Amino acid sequence: QVQLVESGGGLVQAGGSLRLSCAASGSIISINDMGWYRQTPGKQREVVGRITSGGSTNYADSVKGRFTISRDNAKKAVYLQMNSLKPDDTAVYSCNADLMSNTDSKYRSYWGRGPQVTVSS
Repeated sequence: QVQLVESGGGLVQAGGSLRLSCAASGSIISINDMGWYRQTPGKQREVVGRITSGGSTNYADSVKGRFTISRDNAKKAVYLQMNSLKPDDTAVYSCNADLMSNTDSKYRSYWGRGPQVTVSS
């Protein structure tokens, strides 16, 4: 069974930094794009940023210059370094991976449960 397990998150003051990690486990054949999303109560989930298997990245305008996504293909992991955090960054952050498992014949989208990130003013 494929799982995405996140770590990191928590409470930080505005201007501070946090690093989120997400590792995929299970019978995985290949991972394509990976990414991070966030959601606050009453709002739709929004993309924070994504990274291709080759390392190309794109980010939401609201986090450009402050957040950095990276990945370690050998560890099947994706990371989100968040700097200069603002109260508006408060949300549940979830990682996502488009991957193929050995029980499937095509790529499917998998989600982690998401750590809470709270930025105090």
